[in-house]
Amino acid sequence: MRQIAAAASARSEFIAPGKTKNDWTKFAKLLVPGGDANVWAEAFNTYLLARLQSRYLRPIGMLRDKGKWEGEGFTIVSIQCALIEFLAATRAGKKYRHRNAQSPHEYQNSHKLFVDFLFQTAPFDKLFSEGDAGDFYTSVRCALLHEARTKDGWIIWVSGAVPVDCNKKIVYRDSFQTTIEGYINDYGLALTADASLQRAFIRKFNDLAA
Repeated sequence: MRQIAAAASARSEFIAPGKTKNDWTKFAKLLVPGGDANVWAEAFNTYLLARLQSRYLRPIGMLRDKGKWEGEGFTIVSIQCALIEFLAATRAGKKYRHRNAQSPHEYQNSHKLFVDFLFQTAPFDKLFSEGDAGDFYTSVRCALLHEARTKDGWIIWVSGAVPVDCNKKIVYRDSFQTTIEGYINDYGLALTADASLQRAFIRKFNDLAA
């Protein structure tokens, strides 16, 4: 058992493609809130965007491209919900702690983080009121991740004129994906100039590299 534990602790853990925790620790020394926009663009592209593409965006694309419209929307939206929570936590610079979360940079219950992000952050704020975001969290996010289903009348379709119709309780998975990717691109641009986002980014990746 000791040998297994030692081997696990010694191996490199990649937090982005080709980037280990040690790589981040070295690179983070170059990051100054309010500093060089080009360095911040590199941080976004090399660490966050590359991480998202390899772990979330390309896998979702594979499901969409190779799917047969036979229920893979449940898998896609489940991944989208996990991605939304990560994006919300990155924007706020918060980390999840199972017990005894310490304010202001830790959270134990994802409800407030998830709901606030959807109804307060563009472009999702055009789709969700606070009540709608709460319903989505309970009946889509939690239902999918805990029960492998949607609840309270929510359904998943492939594409539509809007990403999410909260009145009809429909998630249009492909349109929603376009909205999520649009947010990621906008966040990347904002990160190069917004010192508060930059401080939060450093906190989040310091935690990922801990």
